[in-house]
Amino acid sequence: MCKPQWQLETLAISLSSSAIYHKTSVISTKISPVRHKRKKQIKVSKELKLRFSSLLSEEKREAEMLKLSSCNVADQIQALAQCRFPGSPGPFSFCPRSPVSVSFSPASRLNLTLVQAVLSAQQQAGTELVESGSGSFAQRLRLGSLTEDGLSYKEKFIVRCYEVGINKTATVETIANLLQEVGSNHAQSVGFSTDGFATTKTMRELHLIWVTARMHIEIYKYPAWSDVIEIETWCQSEGRIGTRRDWILKDSATGEVIGRATGKWVMMNQDTRRLQKVSDDVREEHLIFCPRKPKLAFPEANNKSLKKIPKLEDPALHSRLGLMPRRVDLDMNQHVNYVTYIGWVMESMPQEIIDTHELQTITLDYRRECQRGDVVDSLTSPESIGGTNGSAGTREDYPTFLHLLRFSSDGQEINRGRTEWRKKPAR
Repeated sequence: MCKPQWQLETLAISLSSSAIYHKTSVISTKISPVRHKRKKQIKVSKELKLRFSSLLSEEKREAEMLKLSSCNVADQIQALAQCRFPGSPGPFSFCPRSPVSVSFSPASRLNLTLVQAVLSAQQQAGTELVESGSGSFAQRLRLGSLTEDGLSYKEKFIVRCYEVGINKTATVETIANLLQEVGSNHAQSVGFSTDGFATTKTMRELHLIWVTARMHIEIYKYPAWSDVIEIETWCQSEGRIGTRRDWILKDSATGEVIGRATGKWVMMNQDTRRLQKVSDDVREEHLIFCPRKPKLAFPEANNKSLKKIPKLEDPALHSRLGLMPRRVDLDMNQHVNYVTYIGWVMESMPQEIIDTHELQTITLDYRRECQRGDVVDSLTSPESIGGTNGSAGTREDYPTFLHLLRFSSDGQEINRGRTEWRKKPAR
């Protein structure tokens, strides 16, 4: 029996729908794992995006903290210093600090116009260096700046663990190195020392360098590990053949003066290794940054820094023979750095003094430079009250010693010195 036309159409539609549903089910079955995999990929992608966003936020926070700490690192160090010394420490202060600038009081403005102009030009050059990325870390993180009048420089230092000795305090070599560092940073802050120790433009053109002629250091209290010290330094003319530099060392937490130092430098031709008078051009380049009136770390009359050192004659009571400079003892001037001589002097000190005393004063006169390959003898004898060599008449509480460094080969004098010692404080 034939079905009506409408039933046939209905059946055809039903079969067609069934086929479409079956095909859709098959396709859906095939696509379902793909969709699941896609959802999983989207989920992982979201997790990675969140992690990446978190890392970016963390890096941004670290960058902000670095920027903050670079502007306020002196305040943080000051707070650390207050925590280190007795007394109740205050909270850290993170107030924004303006860039280092030099200002002048109205009374001295007219007299310092030239200094102001030079410093302004140097500061502008320094700003351009920072913006270009050259030396930005040093300029941002160094804890030093010129004083208000632009004629001296102050910088703070933390005493590191590798800078302390058997007494758990900074060694005299550490102190001497910090004096050298702050002096060089002062020279850099006014535009010198681009490739040497405080060399000016004229000096570099003529291959001239500064070499140490005399150093005098007095230490009243040795800083310990993690202590913060502030060192102020300035330079000034010293006759026709040299220049001098003075330092004052303070406990950054208390402001107590813990040491003073002064040194004299003479000019040498780097090629011929001969001394040379300071020319007017070099003098003018230096004098603009020197105090107008003499400013001395040791203003007292007849202070120990002025005392002459007699030559130690053989036979010495104590000696250390055959000392040789290491490669690391040579500096930018291609000779043994002046701090190394301090260590050589200490090598011939009697052990019983090292065990019971600490160095209070050291004065060194530099006579000849020492090069790599030289062999050095270190000689030491007590200095008597009368000023001659020997042990008679020496003071037990503050013993004084005379020192001599000489070449082992021919006995020529390299350096002569005097040290004064005091009993170690009870700890």
